[in-house]
Amino acid sequence: MATYRLDLAYDGSSFHGFARQPDLRTVQGDLEAALAPWTGSVGTYVAGRTDRGVHATEQVVSFTCEPLDTERVVRSLNAQLAPEIAVHAIREMDPGFHARFSATGRAYRYRIHNAPVHDPFRASVAWNLDVPLDSEAMDACVKPLVGEHDFAAFCRRQGDRSLVRRVLWVGWRRTHEDIEMSIGAQSFCHQMVRSIVAVSVEVGRGRLAVADVASILRSRDRTTAKGAAPAHGLTLVAVSYGDDELPRPGWIPETS
Repeated sequence: MATYRLDLAYDGSSFHGFARQPDLRTVQGDLEAALAPWTGSVGTYVAGRTDRGVHATEQVVSFTCEPLDTERVVRSLNAQLAPEIAVHAIREMDPGFHARFSATGRAYRYRIHNAPVHDPFRASVAWNLDVPLDSEAMDACVKPLVGEHDFAAFCRRQGDRSLVRRVLWVGWRRTHEDIEMSIGAQSFCHQMVRSIVAVSVEVGRGRLAVADVASILRSRDRTTAKGAAPAHGLTLVAVSYGDDELPRPGWIPETS
């Protein structure tokens, strides 16, 4: 038996998230169905399970099966899964490799189209907001989130699991009518990124002060945050393993 790493990208608009669900179309369901002629019925494991509507430019899946002709399988998968899913590569890994548990970091991007009129060509990948947003205040308000904290105020609790996470960087920038957040961490809890976006937008609209975000973080109270931003503006953009450094955007300084 061999262990494989599969790198893929997908437009999440038509999927009910990554994880397989009965009677619903998911990325994992489509991927495993396309793999089945080559691998039989195998379970796949993913670096980060994305919610309904969330996209990925760099997602990683692992699985174990009999040895494969990886180039033929990549061609077959892309023929079956296009245009919504693209498989970039499949490569054999050491037996202990696991897409989720071997990962050392993940990075996400969130995009807002901040204009009076929506852009139909960005409607599936950016949250359109027609109210003016102060992107500099949004950037300032998220700085206290860098480091290791209990993110209970920003996460949907799942049983007794710890919500302590280490954020490596986070920042907002504006480019004309587009506002973009980049965030990198060792791992994320459920709805963490979209909740940070929602609070940032409240600051950008002037409904919260910059200092309020640090207070919300310290409260560890989910009711103090402002829900979660729409899923379709969120994209998983990188996963790191081993000694590989998680790629940080050049516009975010090392101290952010």
